[in-house]
Amino acid sequence: MRFLNSVALAAGLGLSTIAGLATSAMAEDVKIGFVVKQPEEPWFQDEWKFADQAGAEKGFKVVKIGAADGEQLMAAIDNLAAQGAQGFIVCTPDVNLGPAIVARAEAAGLKLMTVDDRLVDASGAEIEDVVHMGISARKIGEAVGGALAAEIAARGWDMAEVGALKISYDQLPTAVDRTGGAVDALLAAGFPEANIHDAPQTRTDTEAALNAATVVLNQHPEVKHWIAFGLNDEAVLGAVRAAESAGVSAADMIGVGIGGAASAINEFEKPDATGFFGTVVISPKRHGYETAMNMYEWIANGIVPEKLILTAGALAKRDDYQQVLVDLGVN
Repeated sequence: MRFLNSVALAAGLGLSTIAGLATSAMAEDVKIGFVVKQPEEPWFQDEWKFADQAGAEKGFKVVKIGAADGEQLMAAIDNLAAQGAQGFIVCTPDVNLGPAIVARAEAAGLKLMTVDDRLVDASGAEIEDVVHMGISARKIGEAVGGALAAEIAARGWDMAEVGALKISYDQLPTAVDRTGGAVDALLAAGFPEANIHDAPQTRTDTEAALNAATVVLNQHPEVKHWIAFGLNDEAVLGAVRAAESAGVSAADMIGVGIGGAASAINEFEKPDATGFFGTVVISPKRHGYETAMNMYEWIANGIVPEKLILTAGALAKRDDYQQVLVDLGVN
């Protein structure tokens, strides 16, 4: 009798409804890890937010973990396996951990995707077999360099009188590609190579950039105008703060960052313009939402994502940043 009632119920619900219930149940069983190297940074907070949005839409669970070093990352992978996750997305604290991450994921039976920073093997070559969503770092760097050159021209500056603060972090390939792209664009626009001053930072935050820039500024008091570029908004904000401390006016500084972080937006919203001229906004929505959706489809439906997806950005300035954020789905 109970069986007949079940059959009648199924008939009443209709096949499409039953299929929907089955899909929902399957989605509830999917658990995806999302591990980031700097959970306190706004970029990673946004990635998590958009991953959660994907999970809410499809009904799967996102387990968010911060891992600032290799030991924490390996523990996070074990933790996810113990929780019954089927896969995870990671922005590693060290791309050289690539072989260890791949081996640990395989041992745990977890599907693996990387975001933002791509894993490398023991020889330093990118591990192309691991699904990756990243940023076209060199193109974004070229956009930064192009924006700096255009603004130099717009202000009528003599390039011979301009110094460039290259806030570098050469431990990270993405940083090398971004600053390298900016340098290439500047040189192509006629900027003197001798006027580009390397300012290596020890970390990727504003304080480390400020310290690095201060050294260069103190070494070159003769420079009339300055421009600044680096890995991210924090690097350029550090350079701008250092220039302010050195007595460089906002009118004599052009800083173009990368990321569109909250700190950059705060700079645009100050009553008076600062030396932070613009930022090439990269959307964390794709990096959080799309990677989570791709991992879900891989787990639930066996749809393997493309091996490599590269995203781009758009220049935002004080007068147009709000529209740029809307266009990129950030706001």
